[in-house]
Amino acid sequence: MEQWFIAAKRADFNGIAERFHVSPVLARLMRNRDLTTDAQMEKYLHGTLQDLYEPSLLKDAKKGVDIVRKKIEEGKKIRIISDYDVDGVSSNYILYKGLLRCGADVDYRIPDRVADGYGINEHLIDQAYEDGIDTVITCDNGIAAAPQIAYGKSLGLTFVVTDHHDVPFTEEDGVRREILPEANAVINPKRDDCPYPFKGICGAVVAFKFVQLLYDAFGIDRKETEEFLEMTAMATVCDVMILQDENRILVKEGLRRMNETKIPGLRALIAVNHLEEKKLTAYHLGFILGPCINASGRLTTAKKALDLLLCTDVSRCQAMAEELLLLNAERKEMTRQGEEEAHRYLETTGHIHDKVLVVFLPDCHESIAGIIAGRIRECYNKPVFVITRTAEGLKGSGRSIETYHMYNEMVRVKDCFTKFGGHPMAAGLSMEEGRLEEFRERLNANAQLTEEDFVRKVHIDIALPVSWLSEEFLSELDALEPFGNGNQKPLFAQKGFSVAGIRELGSSGRCLKMFLRDTDGYGMEAIYFGDAAHFFADMEESCGRMETERTRKGLSSSVRMDCTYYPEINEWRGQRTMQIVVKNYRFSCETAGK
Repeated sequence: MEQWFIAAKRADFNGIAERFHVSPVLARLMRNRDLTTDAQMEKYLHGTLQDLYEPSLLKDAKKGVDIVRKKIEEGKKIRIISDYDVDGVSSNYILYKGLLRCGADVDYRIPDRVADGYGINEHLIDQAYEDGIDTVITCDNGIAAAPQIAYGKSLGLTFVVTDHHDVPFTEEDGVRREILPEANAVINPKRDDCPYPFKGICGAVVAFKFVQLLYDAFGIDRKETEEFLEMTAMATVCDVMILQDENRILVKEGLRRMNETKIPGLRALIAVNHLEEKKLTAYHLGFILGPCINASGRLTTAKKALDLLLCTDVSRCQAMAEELLLLNAERKEMTRQGEEEAHRYLETTGHIHDKVLVVFLPDCHESIAGIIAGRIRECYNKPVFVITRTAEGLKGSGRSIETYHMYNEMVRVKDCFTKFGGHPMAAGLSMEEGRLEEFRERLNANAQLTEEDFVRKVHIDIALPVSWLSEEFLSELDALEPFGNGNQKPLFAQKGFSVAGIRELGSSGRCLKMFLRDTDGYGMEAIYFGDAAHFFADMEESCGRMETERTRKGLSSSVRMDCTYYPEINEWRGQRTMQIVVKNYRFSCETAGK
């Protein structure tokens, strides 16, 4: 079920268009992205690295740099411990390369997803102690590791935490109190007392800012940190950070450098995915390159991905990149099977009717639980936890919807867990098997969600006739990139198309090519990526079997389609044609057939 809304934000669109030399449509699109001042619009359209925030605004950043500088000068052994996802691998890469540049005696560890679990733990601390490590720097983790860090401090280790996850807290009588680890420095923009003006950066960006200050301390030109922009862009997109403010600049700058990257391992990864000749976008980072890096951390060890990024031997890079590509293919098949099992579980147990879906897949590989949770969330538009059985008990991952703050809701039932952490939109957990049903029941009892929250909201930018489209306008839309969380691709809509021709492309049943004609007779090619069988079933439900069959055969019919769309140029065998990509549709019929 969907509700369509057309944005109705007001502004002097002609005035904005004139000042920024854009079309009034583009002016409206910027206003729809909550840009209200000329300064915001200028930064959105033309922001550069000079517009990034000063790293020293991060609470404890200078303190952490002073500690690390002293340790480097004293020749102390430093170890970086990161998370095992793209953000963790990228953060580790940035810190490792940055510390080496400053002359540090440094190595790195990435927890094993299965053996170690998320973040820093006692085993990794014992290992560091036994290896003669003096200082541990965490990245993309550590903020929720107060007990583990206290243990490490008791052994005499120094800790510098760099993280971006929500800070754990307790709440009593309406008073909220943060629980910060007692590290020597805790660098996290989400600390209540951190004055950093933009809280939405990922772990790799925190690491990037830290290295900038470290270079300052060692008299190294900050400009050298620009070699890390590709990985800050990758991490920002893959950790689904909001693509606004400085994140937008970092991703734009990283993408600009991506095709000519000086990182041999990244070049090899681009090559094995046949992207060398393509203009890389946030889509390629989030759905092609990033998943290859993630696959190593999911199915074997994320060290493979970090080793690839650090490798300088071109032939070895090629072999390592191909291995990650194969791992990702394996991960995709496991995910497909897990998604099918999740649907069966919800239907057979009746839990499909719960407000918060808790799916128990005991045999699912724990590494893909989060991906499956995301797919199920997309299907039902409900918060989802996918729980798997491991040797240490149950582990799970959650994915949420905008109206459900997943981390805060988990705090309310924190006694169910042996370990947990996360964001408003995603979370991870460990628990004893005997607590599973209690967890499900208490989450649902606490949930304040209503049926309205489960209706998918389709936010349309402008009702724009396809006859208005031009190549010039499509080129102008490039100024809005990179697209992603918080800066979605523009969505346009038009009513009343007749479907003059339609055919399925390929054998997957997931692609339809159509020729649409509007009420003025203007024709436009369209493509739809989705379940073709479902598409025709919806048409039949609205217009009847006879009219649907006439439409499928290319005969005139009374089927009418409203759709939302995004325009693009289709290049095929040297020919360039304009087409629209249909995103949402709804059918009506003048005289529904039987």
